[in-house]
Amino acid sequence: MFAPSLSPARAPLFAILLFVCFALPSAGQVLIVNRDVDHTVTMPLRDMPRASQNAPIIEREAEPARRIPLPLGLKPANEPDLALQRAEIVTPASLAPVQGTSFEGLGTGILGFTIAGAPPDTNGAVGLTQYVQWVNLSIAIFDKATGSILAGPVLGNSLFANLGGGCAANNNGDPVVNYDRLADRWVVSQFSISTQPFLHCVAVSTTSDATGTYNLYAFQYPNFNDYPKVGVWPDGYYATFNMFNGNAFVGASACSYDRAAMLSGLAATQICFQFGTNVGSILPADFDGRLAPRAGTPNFMLYGASALELLKFHVDFVVPANSTISPPTPILVAPFTPLCAGGTCVPQPGTATQLDSLADRLMYRAAYRNFGGHDSLVVNHAVSASGGGGIRWYEIQNPGTTPVLAQQGTYAPDNQFRWMGSIAMDRAG
Repeated sequence: MFAPSLSPARAPLFAILLFVCFALPSAGQVLIVNRDVDHTVTMPLRDMPRASQNAPIIEREAEPARRIPLPLGLKPANEPDLALQRAEIVTPASLAPVQGTSFEGLGTGILGFTIAGAPPDTNGAVGLTQYVQWVNLSIAIFDKATGSILAGPVLGNSLFANLGGGCAANNNGDPVVNYDRLADRWVVSQFSISTQPFLHCVAVSTTSDATGTYNLYAFQYPNFNDYPKVGVWPDGYYATFNMFNGNAFVGASACSYDRAAMLSGLAATQICFQFGTNVGSILPADFDGRLAPRAGTPNFMLYGASALELLKFHVDFVVPANSTISPPTPILVAPFTPLCAGGTCVPQPGTATQLDSLADRLMYRAAYRNFGGHDSLVVNHAVSASGGGGIRWYEIQNPGTTPVLAQQGTYAPDNQFRWMGSIAMDRAG
């Protein structure tokens, strides 16, 4: 189905992975160091065959997001939300964003696209001239100015065909699309969990053109690496997972991939910290804006089902044993009640079937921006408010020193359900 790659010869497959573990009893994590299982280069994405419109439709993806047994909430549902926004925030006209091009993304009617699973796992990122979107099990590249499709849609695992193994055979979803603005590259990934070993399949574009070739990597894990989330940082690509042994939650894992090696197509190391079952659904900071984090700034990570907890991940690929992740720093927030107690209760018209709130975790992304005088993280999650569902959001300033909760709010102007939000900042905040 695919022509042989004309790119450099594939690196040798490591039949046995070397896992180097260091116990860190003071912080309750275990440091794990290993190399990629394999790496190679793709053919240009623009030359890959389009996804078949005759692909079988599945009712639900192979592995839906699994619950993590953590304590939820800080207040009874009948108590008022002290962070509820009382009025719309009026933005000065000089700071108001200007609406740009609007166009339809992947969906019914797009040549080659099939509704191949639910939930759709809609994911995308915007670059200088292109928009990359991954929906269900297919990926496509759009011209940002015109909305025209430049390449695709192609099946996600088609991108990893030259890699072989589970990444090529399995199209399991949970995709994440990132734009590395520091290098003007694209980072796209999904997991492989239908067969073992459990893998995270990562592709880094070799140029700024998302329709071109990609450096491919497969990273292996001893347990099912559910709910992957990825953040771009100057010293690494950071990925987090909820790890399961069968149906048993065994804790979150926070990993860093060697960004410099992956940008060059070289063998790459991953350095991971495995947490216990009291930590789940960690979000890595994902860098936005033109001003990079100050040199040596660790990647910031957030988690929490009943409060915010901040971690600082310092990675050292030269001496991996020097890598550290800080104990969690609690950040006090206004009390809240998770929507649906973290489960399923969101109504939809025309059916009694309810939707999952995913309110037992913070919502991707944890967006980071350096404003020069200060740096900020923003994040959100779903809460019960105003008789429906609302979005609780936070801005944390100066996370590298003593973090400050600069502002917070719950957006719930009526009794409708708002959930599964995503938040970011522009240069004005």
